Amino acid sequence: MAAVFAVATLPPFSRPGYRIDVTVSSAGDARSLEGGILLMTPLYGPDGQIYAQAQGALVLGGYLASAGGNARQVNHPTTGRIPGGALVERSVTVDLSKMQTISVVLNDADFHTAERMAAAISTAIGPDRAKAIDSRRVEIGVAPKDDVAGLLDVVESVQVEVFPRARVVVDERTGTVVIGGTVRLQPVSILHGGLSVQVVSQTQVSQPNALSSGTTQVVQQTRVQAIDRPVNRIELREGATVEDLVQELQRIGAGARDVISILQAMKEAGALEAELEVL
Repeated sequence: MAAVFAVATLPPFSRPGYRIDVTVSSAGDARSLEGGILLMTPLYGPDGQIYAQAQGALVLGGYLASAGGNARQVNHPTTGRIPGGALVERSVTVDLSKMQTISVVLNDADFHTAERMAAAISTAIGPDRAKAIDSRRVEIGVAPKDDVAGLLDVVESVQVEVFPRARVVVDERTGTVVIGGTVRLQPVSILHGGLSVQVVSQTQVSQPNALSSGTTQVVQQTRVQAIDRPVNRIELREGATVEDLVQELQRIGAGARDVISILQAMKEAGALEAELEVL
């Protein structure tokens, strides 16, 4: 048995019977949740009410194997997901007919995009109907004769050219690094090396000689091996692209953890013109 936390996000306009994904993480001393099944677990909202019931088999992105004092771990075997593992029991209703204004919120705050969005929406539904409140929110007025669902349909069909921010997303749990195509690099020289220490334990049996008064003993032999890799050098000149960076990292054989450390160092040095987001 393992004690776990179970969390889920309730989508808008959820109704009883809808299924949502669940994330399960160990809260105790369990070393792995591989092959585990979550028993029926109520999911509470901030108001203390039960909104869904979760149950099902876990899907992990890693594993842990150990024997004889040696262990091998890939990613985090104490966190898993259950796709569609929660059944919604309580609805979250929103009465659209009583809304006097509608706010459209941008995922990435940008004044230029907000102004262009307000102008495009006003062109589609009527002059001066939409107004940019700040860099993230556009407010749309609802007329008494408007069908709110139909109005939202028109607003969703409006096409606006956006200017996304350059972003690098890093998931340290799985070692995944996603670099956007709009990321710009400044000239930089990178020196990267590493020290690898390996500790191997072996158990041997010491057998006494015949007709002796000795006893059989189990002796553990430990061997420590340290490997200091030579420093690898990467040089990115002016005008270098993300593809150049990826090719250089592959050339030196950098792993996912090394890439994460290099990107963080480049951000601190001002050579990475992008937001670094760690999941």
